[in-house]
Amino acid sequence: MGSFSFLNVARFESFSDLTESKNSPKSSFVFCGMGDRPSNFSFSDSETMQTTENLSSPLKPAKESHFLTQNPHLSELPPTQGFDAKHPPKQELIDTCVHCGFCLSTCPSYRVLGTEMDSPRGRIYLMDAINKSEAELKPATSQHFDTCLGCLACVTTCPSGVQYDKLISATRPQVERNVPRTLGDRLIRTLIFNLFPYPNRLRPFLVPLFFYQQLGLQKFARSTGLLPKIFPRLAAMDSILPEIVLDSFQDGFPDVIPAKGEKRYRVGMILGCVQRLFFHPVNEATVRVLTANGCEVVIPKNQGCCGALPAHQGQEKQAQAIARQTIESFANLDLDAVIINAAGCGHTLKEYGHILQDDPHYKTKAEAFSQTVKDVNEFLVEVGLTAELHPISEGELAIVYQDACHLIHGQKISAQPRQLLQQIPGITLREPVDAALCCGSAGVYNMLQPEVADELGQQKVENLVNTGAQLITSANPGCSLQIKKHLDLKGEDISLKHPIELLDLSIQGRKI
Repeated sequence: MGSFSFLNVARFESFSDLTESKNSPKSSFVFCGMGDRPSNFSFSDSETMQTTENLSSPLKPAKESHFLTQNPHLSELPPTQGFDAKHPPKQELIDTCVHCGFCLSTCPSYRVLGTEMDSPRGRIYLMDAINKSEAELKPATSQHFDTCLGCLACVTTCPSGVQYDKLISATRPQVERNVPRTLGDRLIRTLIFNLFPYPNRLRPFLVPLFFYQQLGLQKFARSTGLLPKIFPRLAAMDSILPEIVLDSFQDGFPDVIPAKGEKRYRVGMILGCVQRLFFHPVNEATVRVLTANGCEVVIPKNQGCCGALPAHQGQEKQAQAIARQTIESFANLDLDAVIINAAGCGHTLKEYGHILQDDPHYKTKAEAFSQTVKDVNEFLVEVGLTAELHPISEGELAIVYQDACHLIHGQKISAQPRQLLQQIPGITLREPVDAALCCGSAGVYNMLQPEVADELGQQKVENLVNTGAQLITSANPGCSLQIKKHLDLKGEDISLKHPIELLDLSIQGRKI
């Protein structure tokens, strides 16, 4: 990846400013923002001086940009379809963007694709143009929203406080309602959203998948290299498929699990959909850690998916139905908190008030429910550990913690997992380069946009491996699948665990 310097005197007020400068007779290298890729834009001396002199003038809002002048492919047809009237991206949020470009260097899609329209700044320009009927909402424009991973790194980075999370979450349902998709896209999305959020539908598929792996069919299919050429998205699914084990078929938690010793709290626990089937040991470890630290754990049998997968992809009605079911599952249980051990799920659970904002019967319930949701790392740091911790290795163990985007950016949780891990005797925590960069999983992104996801996964794994850590810990199932895939491709035999699994081993006094 290239890098370059940032000259803070430069400010571009529109896309035309950027392009017109390319033909200037004199050039001086001026860059707006902190993008990761080199810029070919240049300015004459007079233009550079004019830019400097205008620093004190008010910045133009996005709505005054010459958007279509520099993006003629977006206006080949007369604009006929914009955002519909149901919660389009708010103009007042769009206008908070001052186009500084600080988001570029932290945007994973921009770092891979290198195009302005695949950056937060470019997408905000596009939202504004559609809002103002300067561009049409159609496949040529919606493709740039589809490339967004929704990692929210730009929200953390933005010095102006642009609420890009709210903008993109308003835009995705608009795309799903108003933009026709290709047959292949419809088929893969139908498969994903009618299977993965429903554990009872997904579980029967584990039987053929178990034999697919055990009989060597998966190994044979991968060795031929045909699947990526014929069905690249199915190949992407296969590439992150974890080993199906007997634990995958279990789901036998009691309704109430008593605390060990003095009862300090009564908490509910979300099992998840992918988490309960492919990461059942993580759920078991979570229950043991909570009960060992004085928590009575309540696990409603009628709970399902949290709705993260459809919510992150604009499947509005499905996400709303799942949210209502989850709220009802945990209603009237007299809980101190609802615990979740998956980063993406936790972020969605905390957004139920927004997801059900138009439902007069559930809006207040949703807001109250979200207030009780706690990531397991967040909760344990707040209440404190009471169980004694023991070493989990014979000598010092160097580990690296991987920040899941929907924890570090979505929930602002980064220090807490590290604080818990550092309490384990003999643990040395190492930090990777570019720790906040998305791994490319992003819910189902690595199945819908496998090429971009693969490049990000390679970068993430390289950075983690370069720390020299003996073990990687990740607090999100999607991240774990993505990292495991690229560790295997790289030929690295490094163990991967959820932070709660290490705490569980430490409490039990077991070695890794």
